[in-house]
Amino acid sequence: MSMSAEVSRRSVSNKGDDDEAEKQPAAASGGGEIKLEAKMTLLNGITVIVGSIIGSGIFVSPTGVLKYTGSVNASLLVWTASGIFSMFGAYCYAELGCMISKSGADYAYIMETFGPFLAFIRLWIECMIVRPCSQAIVALTFSVYVLKPFFPECQPPDESVRMLAVCCILLLTFVNCYEVKWATMVQDYFTYAKLFALFIIIGTGLYQLYLGHTEHFTFENTKTDVTEIALSFYSGLFAYNGWNYLNFIIEELKDPVRNLPKAIAISCTLVTVVYVLANVAFFTTLSPVEILGSEAVAVTFANRLYGYMAWIIPVFVAMSTFGAVNGVLLTSSRLFYAGASEGQMPEILTMIQINRLTPAPAVLTVALLSLLYLCVSDIFALINYVGFATWLSIGVAVLCLPVLRYTQPNLPRPLKVNLFFPFFYIICSIFVTVVPMIASPVETGYGCLMILTSVPVYLVFIAWKSKPKFVRNLFDGATKWLQKLMMVVRPTTSSSN
Repeated sequence: MSMSAEVSRRSVSNKGDDDEAEKQPAAASGGGEIKLEAKMTLLNGITVIVGSIIGSGIFVSPTGVLKYTGSVNASLLVWTASGIFSMFGAYCYAELGCMISKSGADYAYIMETFGPFLAFIRLWIECMIVRPCSQAIVALTFSVYVLKPFFPECQPPDESVRMLAVCCILLLTFVNCYEVKWATMVQDYFTYAKLFALFIIIGTGLYQLYLGHTEHFTFENTKTDVTEIALSFYSGLFAYNGWNYLNFIIEELKDPVRNLPKAIAISCTLVTVVYVLANVAFFTTLSPVEILGSEAVAVTFANRLYGYMAWIIPVFVAMSTFGAVNGVLLTSSRLFYAGASEGQMPEILTMIQINRLTPAPAVLTVALLSLLYLCVSDIFALINYVGFATWLSIGVAVLCLPVLRYTQPNLPRPLKVNLFFPFFYIICSIFVTVVPMIASPVETGYGCLMILTSVPVYLVFIAWKSKPKFVRNLFDGATKWLQKLMMVVRPTTSSSN
């Protein structure tokens, strides 16, 4: 994903030891200017969405979807339905994004519709669960694909996988803290790699179909239990996670009324087609038993068909997942900034490193949380945690659309969605969040506990306005100390000067 936000700095003054001066932005202390400009075109918007969606899911989730559906044809239907379901949600987000053109996406929509409490819960879920948990999952997938060629007959050691995932996160954290251009360059080239890998797999699969390898495409052993179907959608929808990321940076998109709906429509259609064809390719060669027994499906596929050139697939897939980890770090700062700007996140997370002009505090925060999630042993449990929190939150965000139609009918709506789409999406969201509570009570219980942790945090740090002076001094002191440690200041624009 290429971020087209242009960051410019004229000068930063280092003069003055006064505590208040330390908390002033560069512009105020030395005439500097840091600003984001709307320079993203339609093509950039498509790249953002496609690059955000295609990460590890297509290479990991075939196992999860097939496990809960039982048959090849049923799993393909789930992949297709997950893509259509995501399109419905993205269509609703198009109206919301054109109507409320603030960075932060569903956080901004919930803030406008339901107020600061529910908005903070959404912010808490995204910042404390979704983003770092997704990064941990993709980093683990990166490790599996890097190490799999060295362990062709067995699974790589768990300790080695996790240590390599830690190294991946730390390396990309350094890149994102050191230079924005380095981070965007990594994202661009590694996005090309993931698309190239998928095109190779799809091309091979189409050739296999031409040769008549269709023996695995049946409905045999299809599971009909409702809870199993809901859990299969968890894995499928996880692979499509990211279709709403363009809304997080809508202020940087040129002509969003025109380009946002087009970017969403083109990207979601493209990704759905690519995902379904990639799964078809896997099933032309691998049996359901082989896919269920593999954590690196694309590597197994390559070993079967490409002979001595089989190494190219794990290399490209590792590059894909490496770029996806970078994408989480690159985009998460926008959400942290939106929350901090509303006073619902620590002030330090709005700040920029004065020499490198990177959102170092936000990047470091996401990285540290991701390292904590690496302690969870089961990658599919992680997917369930993220799926529960994500689709519950996005369902509430989509609910904003009909509520705003009723409470604020005079808001400008350049794009007006038929209410069938949000109501259908909300009903399906209830299905994929409530039903698995019965099937996977432990995982969803952890998800509920994570969500409920937002309540005391909100009451103590946000709702409680009249804090004692020593508490305010403690927070101010911590902020100033972190500013000195990381050399960061608030971003400014010429208007704020």
